[in-house]
Amino acid sequence: MEIVFASNNLNKIREINNVLGNSFKLLSLKDICMEEDIPENEATLEGNALLKARFIHNATGMNVFADDTGLETEALNGDPGVHSARFAGENKDSEANIDKLLALLEKKTSRKARFRTVIALILDGKEHLFEGIVEGEIITERRGKMGFGYDPVFLPEGRKLTFAEMDLDEKNKISHRARAFAGLKAFLSEYASEKKSTPYYNK
Repeated sequence: MEIVFASNNLNKIREINNVLGNSFKLLSLKDICMEEDIPENEATLEGNALLKARFIHNATGMNVFADDTGLETEALNGDPGVHSARFAGENKDSEANIDKLLALLEKKTSRKARFRTVIALILDGKEHLFEGIVEGEIITERRGKMGFGYDPVFLPEGRKLTFAEMDLDEKNKISHRARAFAGLKAFLSEYASEKKSTPYYNK
């Protein structure tokens, strides 16, 4: 089954291919020659994911899914949340985002945080949502060179390694994105199985 992932983020595509395996042919925006800027101006993760998926589906007619992820901190009332990628400015500078986050949390009592991913799927014209959450905390300094975004300062609950200290296989056992995509994979697998078992009659 071919399905478009509304992204050209190579880190995300690598993670998702690792989760989905060989059951599906994953196409990036580059693969379908889609170079237009996709809007991301909704107030929620759900809204942004749906907006991106609808944009690509309306432009191409293809089956598509899009995701949006946010880091939500208790002490900052859920921020940076939907603004995670642009927390320190429109240039999406991960290092600047981390610097700003650590500065804001410096004198806060709670460092509890969670990563949340929402996936919007449009399949045969119908919309579906999937969610993945991992609880944890923000540590006081960066650790690790792997991963991306806020991974160097996010310590998952019950773990001794940050996401940036974990290899991809280990991260994908517990990450928010992996959990959301596991739900997507299970749904697509069931859908594909039902399609195969449904007889087709020529009229």
